[in-house]
Amino acid sequence: MHTDSVLCLNGQGFHRMVYRQWGSAENDRVLVCVHGLARNSRDFDDIAKVLARDYRVICPDVVGRGSSDWLPAGVEYGIPQYLSDMTALLARLNVDKVDWLGTSMGGIIGMCLAAMPNSPIHSLIINDVGSFIPSAALLRISGYLGDKRFASMQEVEQFMRTNYTALKHISDQQWIHLAKHGVRELEDGQLAIHYDPAIATATAANAANDIDLSLFWQAVNCHQALIWGEESDILSADTVQQMQAQRPEMELLSLPGIGHAPSLMEDDQIHWVQDWLRRHQR
Repeated sequence: MHTDSVLCLNGQGFHRMVYRQWGSAENDRVLVCVHGLARNSRDFDDIAKVLARDYRVICPDVVGRGSSDWLPAGVEYGIPQYLSDMTALLARLNVDKVDWLGTSMGGIIGMCLAAMPNSPIHSLIINDVGSFIPSAALLRISGYLGDKRFASMQEVEQFMRTNYTALKHISDQQWIHLAKHGVRELEDGQLAIHYDPAIATATAANAANDIDLSLFWQAVNCHQALIWGEESDILSADTVQQMQAQRPEMELLSLPGIGHAPSLMEDDQIHWVQDWLRRHQR
């Protein structure tokens, strides 16, 4: 794994977005993997190691998360900023086409990019998010966000186990990995989740209303796959059916007994993604 960064523009200046790169830098087959709302690029370590056999795998820390800069006060965290940042990243990669794997927020970003005319997205795998997001699910997520403090890594891990129930089948070592790379140490020695607390404020402000992305989904014009945790409150059965009706060619991986969002750290999920990408390679 190699770490690099790219400068991106916001309304008050520039910020740096860090990304991890797996596989050969000479490979012109590029897969961009983008994490969820309160997560970071290291969520993809396990799957990136496998997919790097076929791809140059790029895993960014979306602005405000992980090792990337935080936005200055007064600049809003939201999809327009993320699209701008990803455009800068794609320009840095210097390839005409990329494949995209996005979990939750990362899936929304990918969907919006893929819906645009002349999009560089060749194929799109969306992990547990869809064309309609209910406000109740956004309110649940905003409830565990914020400037939370912890005294130990054990407390961090327990917090994650409590709130990320869809990851219940991953190993103890994988939980330790998520906790280790999901926190920052504060000056007083306490630990905090590795994102800007302003993200919680932005999420709460947008949680009052449902989010309808159906126009974006209808405009997607590339290979598509959807991974669905059947117990997900972000992605309902009705939404999955509507997405299938609009895009009959979409392939679906349904995971019974799993909520939001599937880990992509388990062997069966990793191998499904690998097989799908190989069947739709350029």
